[in-house]
Amino acid sequence: MTDPEPSSSGTADADQYYPDDRHVLEADCSRCPALVACRERISWGTGDRDAAVLVVGEAPGAGEPDAETWRGGNWTGRAYTTRHSGRRVRKLLADAGHPDAYVTNAVKCFPCDGAGSNREPTPDERANCRDHLWTEIDTVDPAVIVATGKHATASALALDGRELDGFVDRVLEPTELERVNATLLPILHPSYQDVWRARLGYDDGEYRAAVCTAIDEAVGDD
Repeated sequence: MTDPEPSSSGTADADQYYPDDRHVLEADCSRCPALVACRERISWGTGDRDAAVLVVGEAPGAGEPDAETWRGGNWTGRAYTTRHSGRRVRKLLADAGHPDAYVTNAVKCFPCDGAGSNREPTPDERANCRDHLWTEIDTVDPAVIVATGKHATASALALDGRELDGFVDRVLEPTELERVNATLLPILHPSYQDVWRARLGYDDGEYRAAVCTAIDEAVGDD
């Protein structure tokens, strides 16, 4: 079953799903020449800057420039605004009671593969963007950092001077990040969620419920 499109009814209204206020930290950032060459817009974080939950994605996807909604961060300049991944993540946040979560990416620019699609960001690209992520976390001061996928988790751990040694075993396992004074909660990247949640022993509803419970417990422990 696919998720419904967010609307003005329910736990989150349209403004919360599609925040307009981007947290622009370096408007013409040129730290990564390869990313500058293929991006359309820098995808800065959006959401409540007093939020208890901060979500970190990997990087903007290619997106669809002609779509009326859910174009993707490379075109909207906002993290997690593609139809597939954005819909899933923002619906999950709303279900968890945090539709106003601050949402950003570990790497703010679309990493193109030369054929119009996206590739994984390189370690250097993640490192170049880490100052931006640090500033966002320092500004928001969240209780919980929800990292979606391997690269986002690696970037969050790096803020604490730590390396990622295996991702799947960390999913839904809270880790305290002392340097940023927040709890890291890794979850599956929405693009690979259907494959890996089954391997972790969850059906769709069970996984959603487990994420919501883990976020609630981590916020409650703050």
